[in-house]
Amino acid sequence: MNESDCGRVFALLSEYLDQGLAPDTCEELEHHLSGCPTCMEFVQGLKRSMHLCRQYGDHHPVPPARPEFMADLRRAYEKMLARRRGARTGCD
Repeated sequence: MNESDCGRVFALLSEYLDQGLAPDTCEELEHHLSGCPTCMEFVQGLKRSMHLCRQYGDHHPVPPARPEFMADLRRAYEKMLARRRGARTGCD
């Protein structure tokens, strides 16, 4: 591989990170990475992202807001918009 192979490296990254490449292909990819700071930076960023996803993957989603809370929020939003419209026209 050489610098013009960055596209091929990008196409193989998922298999590479999952350790699913044939040993010779893995060796070629690592050789390219050792000489291509741009690809190496991308791979490191991807590894960090994967780590963060695994780290936060066990968290449970926040339950949806209660309908009455959403209605209150909507009323407050509408009131704020009405005040802004009034301020622009000089009315309140």
